[in-house]
Parts: sequence; C-alpha cells; structure tokens
Amino acid sequence: MAGDRDLGVAFAIAWGARAGRPLAGWEVTAATGVRGLRLLNESGAFGRFLLTEANGEAARLLEENAGAWPAATVRSLDGRNPPDGRPFDYVDVDPYGSPAPFVAAALASLADGGVLAVTATDMMVLAGVQKGACERRYGARPVRGRLGPEGALRILLGYLAREARARGRVVRPLLGYVRDHHVRAYVELTPAGPASPADPIGIIEPERWSGPALGPGGPFGPLWLGPLFDRELVRALRTPSTAARGPECERFLVRLREETGADVPFYFEANRLASELSLPRPPALSSLLDGLRAAGFRAARTHARPEGFRTDAPRSRVESLARSVGRPD
Repeated sequence: MAGDRDLGVAFAIAWGARAGRPLAGWEVTAATGVRGLRLLNESGAFGRFLLTEANGEAARLLEENAGAWPAATVRSLDGRNPPDGRPFDYVDVDPYGSPAPFVAAALASLADGGVLAVTATDMMVLAGVQKGACERRYGARPVRGRLGPEGALRILLGYLAREARARGRVVRPLLGYVRDHHVRAYVELTPAGPASPADPIGIIEPERWSGPALGPGGPFGPLWLGPLFDRELVRALRTPSTAARGPECERFLVRLREETGADVPFYFEANRLASELSLPRPPALSSLLDGLRAAGFRAARTHARPEGFRTDAPRSRVESLARSVGRPD
C-alpha cells in the first residue's frame, strides 16, 4: 500500500493548495498511523490531524508513532462514532474490508466542502463473487468478470452518494480508481439544495446498454454513472518528493491525467474485442485510439488495465473499427 499512500499525499498536496488554509483531518481506522502521519508530515496541508484506533494494542503503538508530531492527536475509540473536534475538512476511511460501518460517522464529521476518502478491500463482495452480500451491504447488484473492479468502484460511489443524500449532502468525485486488491475514492461533500441536480446513479440493463459488454447476470447496479475525476485537480497531481515508489506513482498519475479526457463508464480492451469478434489478432491500441478520435469521439487509455481504453463511442462503432484495424494485411 506504499504506492497508494504516495497517491494520498499527492492528492492532499493538490487539494490543500486549492483550499489555501491549514486543514483539519481525521483518519478513522488509523492502525499504526502510517497513512495519516504521512499525510500530516508530507503534504503540508494539515494544521491538525486526529488518528483513532479501537484496537488497544494498535492504539498504543499509534500513540508512540505519533509522538514526534505535535499536530497529531491520538485517541483510542471506535470509528463508528463521531469524535470530538469535528467538523473536519478531511476524513479518511481505510479499513480492512468494507468501509460501510464507518460511513455514517464520517459523513457526520465532515464540514461542508470537505473531502471523504474511502477505501474498500471487500472485492469478493463488490466485484460480483458474493452478489448476495453486495446487495445486502451496498444495495446493488455487482458486475462480474474483468469489469467487476470498476463496477465495485461505481457501486461504492453510488452507495456514498445515497448515504450523503439521506443526510442532506451531495457528493462529487474528485478522484476514483481501481488498484491491486482495492478501490479508492475521494469525494467532496456539499449541502444538497433545491437546485442540486440529481445524482448520476442508475441501473444498467444489458440489452439497452451501448457501452462495453458487462457480461451475464444483469441488470447491474445501482451504479455511479458520472465522472470519476475532477479534471483540473487530477491534472494538478504530482509525484511527491517523499514518495516511497516515485516511478510507480508517476506512471499512474500520467495515466490518470490522460484518462480525464474520456471520463465515461467502463472500458474496452483490445484483446477482448479480438476474442469477442473472432479477429485473428488484437487491434493495435494506438490504431483504435487514433481512429476513434478521428471520428470525433473521445478516447483515452485507462489506469484500470494496460490494454484498456475509454471512449464515448457506442459499442457498435468500436467493434466496427476493431474489425477494420484488426484484420490481416
């Protein structure tokens, strides 16, 4: 998770610069404190940071680790309960497994305009293997197969949006991504008002869906079908000088910055297109991207898969192009 924490520092630097003042943060399930203390020490964004942990042994180690930073406060308490000292500008929920038990307290503790950062590692549930558990825990029917991880991210965002709406708030994703064994989202919370647009949450009916094929088991969702990125913020992200895995972080950020140019739900893969269309070889990714752009569509590689790409072109156009560039010379 060192690379993921590098991204967290990069986010805090960029978002803190946008805020223009010292911020107050809370890490809900801090464990040894490595994420929260890196954010406090390396981003320069926070004037104070609360770290809480319910496990007594971990809390003692957390207290020892945080001792070098006067701006850090450690408390041994259950993260399902809002702590004293709120509201916070930033709340980070990074538990082992599902973040769902901690979301209510996190939302209750955030200031208007604050950011909620959430990690979910219960991918067996969110990505379709345990669909009954997903329906019970997140109120959604999951996507299975290769697109399941992105479905997991969009289920999580839809869940956060519904929980926020129930409390008179609106979420706006600033950064959401799929990585390794987890998904992570940074969302901004603002008050809901009469002029607030409806959340872009919906059910995908496979027979009516013109995007990438999602496989059997539909309908899917409800899913967040809006953007994953705040384009301006993502393009401002830079690899921190303190990064534990600098080159890895830079490669990931380069791909995210490109991806903001085609921020649409789900992605195609050249090798999957070749298989589905019985092509003798996968079409070159560069040929697909160039062809789609020449036809007036948005198209960009995705961070989620090395050969994946997003586009607002309908599946029929993508398949037609794949046939034309993937046939033998």
